[in-house]
Amino acid sequence: MTIVRRLIDALLPYRPAAIPASPGGAFRLSSPDVADGAPVPAVHVFSGMGCTGGNVSPALAWHDPPAGTRSFAVTCYDPDAPTGSGWWHWQLFDLPATVIGVARDAGNPSGERPGQARQSRNDYGEAAYGGPCPPPGDSPHRYVFTVFALEVDRLEVPPDASCALVGFMLNAKKLGAATLTASYGR
Repeated sequence: MTIVRRLIDALLPYRPAAIPASPGGAFRLSSPDVADGAPVPAVHVFSGMGCTGGNVSPALAWHDPPAGTRSFAVTCYDPDAPTGSGWWHWQLFDLPATVIGVARDAGNPSGERPGQARQSRNDYGEAAYGGPCPPPGDSPHRYVFTVFALEVDRLEVPPDASCALVGFMLNAKKLGAATLTASYGR
């Protein structure tokens, strides 16, 4: 344990674990809609900027979270976007620790989300899921869906937090993370 971590732990009040981890399991992410290593189906592709998909966020499920998990967050990120910093497609966080997944279309701005879950602005500028839409002619881009198991109930970020700030907080508060990576090109 690092000195900084020990100091943080000493300054924070004790918070009991919300749910225990399953014995012997590895934290993992799955989806009935998007397969690891496969192309993203059209229903989950962005609708706009020349793309004609359904822009529906996929259903996701996670298994065997780390012990001490207090909440979860889900992200979708394209590291291949020609921006110099990638492209954030989705950030959904403050999901209760009792949740084991999100339903299809949970990223819809008016969709139902568990508990007090919130979304940050994606790089399309909306607090919602925004599907893949790489530039025409690019090699297929990777879309990394990640679930973060967090040591806090809520992320302390303002309602208009940038994706970079939310990403920083997710990494600072994570107990573990699981990913699946799909691709899409046009």
